[in-house]
Amino acid sequence: MKIVIDEKIPYIEDALRSMGHSVVALPGTAITRDVLAGAQALFVRTRTLCNAALLEGTPVRFIGTATIGYDHIDAAYCAAAGIEWHNAAGCNAGAVLQYVQSVIYSLIGDVRGLAIGVVGVGEIGSRVARWASEAGMTVYRNDPPRAARGEAGFVSLADIASKCDVVTFHPTLQKGGDFPSYHLADEAFFSSLKRCRLFINASRGPVVDNGALLRALERGCLQMAALDVWEGEPEISIPLLNKVHIATPHIAGYSAEGKMNATRMVLEAFARFCGYSSPLPELSLPQPPNALVKAVTLKDALLAIYSPHADSEVLKSAPESFEQLRNEYELRREPSSFNIVVCPENV
Repeated sequence: MKIVIDEKIPYIEDALRSMGHSVVALPGTAITRDVLAGAQALFVRTRTLCNAALLEGTPVRFIGTATIGYDHIDAAYCAAAGIEWHNAAGCNAGAVLQYVQSVIYSLIGDVRGLAIGVVGVGEIGSRVARWASEAGMTVYRNDPPRAARGEAGFVSLADIASKCDVVTFHPTLQKGGDFPSYHLADEAFFSSLKRCRLFINASRGPVVDNGALLRALERGCLQMAALDVWEGEPEISIPLLNKVHIATPHIAGYSAEGKMNATRMVLEAFARFCGYSSPLPELSLPQPPNALVKAVTLKDALLAIYSPHADSEVLKSAPESFEQLRNEYELRREPSSFNIVVCPENV
């Protein structure tokens, strides 16, 4: 079978070849309808728009996106065209949690006693909420779709705005339907903030009105912001870039573990699709160098493993290189791959 893949999906090309398939690897933006001639399967990331313009008239019947988000896939068109697609839900939850932890610890420090609002409580939001509770924070959760299903424990966005010191966004991007999230954080939301010290978006750029966020920072309605995702990326707002405290090029989920998880998940979906019954190629990661991390506190250990400030400095110095920085990002390792020893004697 001919398969076209985004060349930046790690570990997948060799795995597909070992399964007996012919593979064409290209940059995501170079995947065109002509390239898909004769291809029955397609593996992408967020930069490849999988819609009628790309897929009409091609033999593609399977799409695997090695991402949690899937707003780049026209689900209605795929259903009508008989194209099966799968995302990698939860694949990089550990990496995004690591990013959020590092942002909060590096900008705020001691979090005990603070209130955090988690907007969007899927796999990532649930992990963030669990960690925040364990770290001594009061957690407020907002997830209208889950609340509408009768699940308990959720508050309104207005409650988040009025009660929380930290607000972190993790919804999927939905422009329509019963629970649209496009510009969920808008002018009214930012104007209603009562005590927010730090706002984080590591979900999708358009869930936040970037103009409204800039005005909130300029007016002092909000003390600090950290953005990993942006409206219009890779063409991002320079005034907003200069105003936020941490700015990164859509790499919150870019850990080696997260990428491996995504590849494994879409490979498993593809194997089911094509009836592949042999064992899938084994994917594994080597132990990171300097795997032993000693620190006085868990906060210190986590920041020793990853601090977002270096990534932020690079983007702020070269915003025109957003896409290059993202595509060439050196995948970091998650805390789960390290042996962390926390004790007061580690000084």
